[in-house]
Amino acid sequence: MTQIHVTTTVNGDEVDFLADPRETLLDCLRDKLGMTGAKEGCGTGDCGACSVTVDGRLVCSCLVLGVEAQGKTIETVEGMAEGEKLHPLQRKFIEHAALQCGICTPGILVAAKALLAQNPDPAEEEVRYWLAGNLCRCTGYDKIIRAVLDAAAEMREGV
Repeated sequence: MTQIHVTTTVNGDEVDFLADPRETLLDCLRDKLGMTGAKEGCGTGDCGACSVTVDGRLVCSCLVLGVEAQGKTIETVEGMAEGEKLHPLQRKFIEHAALQCGICTPGILVAAKALLAQNPDPAEEEVRYWLAGNLCRCTGYDKIIRAVLDAAAEMREGV
């Protein structure tokens, strides 16, 4: 099969890779670009472990073809921190013990960041609805929701 040259922006950096037309964006991120934060949990878009944003839209990267990234802007969990300085969501997940095994955490962080970009002051119900596409088998969600709400409050205050 012929490989297709793809040029895209990932976490602010322009990158190039060759992709088989049948290869998922998830596989391209992990195997071609070494960005292993997004995980394959189901391969069918049901678990959210592979969540990234493409041109600001939250997507399951297991459902997007790598060649579709051409000319797009992609954000992954690797782009959340600024060097050693964690994003408020990352810090609050640690403070609230909102993670355990870590398989779902990158996707939930990306989804929560996308929510807060659209609504910096979400109600608990909205956070629960927004994150409903991200499955976690370890935490029971309450700590995750509290961490997102706490991060949102901190981000609104500009701390």
